Amino acid sequence: MTAQLTFRGADLGDAALLTGLYEGAARWMLDHGIDQWQPGAKDERHFERVIGSSTAEVWLAYDGSGALGAYELWWTDEQAWGAQPPVAGYVHRLMTRRGAPAGTGRSLLRDAERRIAAAGRAVSRLDVVVTNPRLRTYYEEAGYGVVGELADKAAADGAPYGVLLMERSVG
Repeated sequence: MTAQLTFRGADLGDAALLTGLYEGAARWMLDHGIDQWQPGAKDERHFERVIGSSTAEVWLAYDGSGALGAYELWWTDEQAWGAQPPVAGYVHRLMTRRGAPAGTGRSLLRDAERRIAAAGRAVSRLDVVVTNPRLRTYYEEAGYGVVGELADKAAADGAPYGVLLMERSVG
């Protein structure tokens, strides 16, 4: 069972912490043969941009031992979902510290869903790389369903990759 978590919005001073969480998760994925994130793909500048954005937020989760995880919450995601009416929030980079208690990731996801609903939006959306069936199953078990596929989402280097578009009603 996950310890009681507290959440706070990230600020620019948290960029190094967020980069460390990302790097730990990316290395774990790589070590376990999961094709999703790559070490070095998100640096402090990435998190500073998201934190400074007017259309996104970054949230950190803590327990008595320190930061256990984080996620990005975007209010638009045209790259993956196209132009959409303001009915959804988009969860990105849900990440936990290595060794975090079981259930921490699900607690982060539920916090994002609560924030989306509190903003008056009815749907939580995310995308999963098509080559990561383990993550797809994780989100399906959390109540998300596949509603589409995008074969040519552009990576930071411009290379295309496929994603499944998933959503869950939260309102």
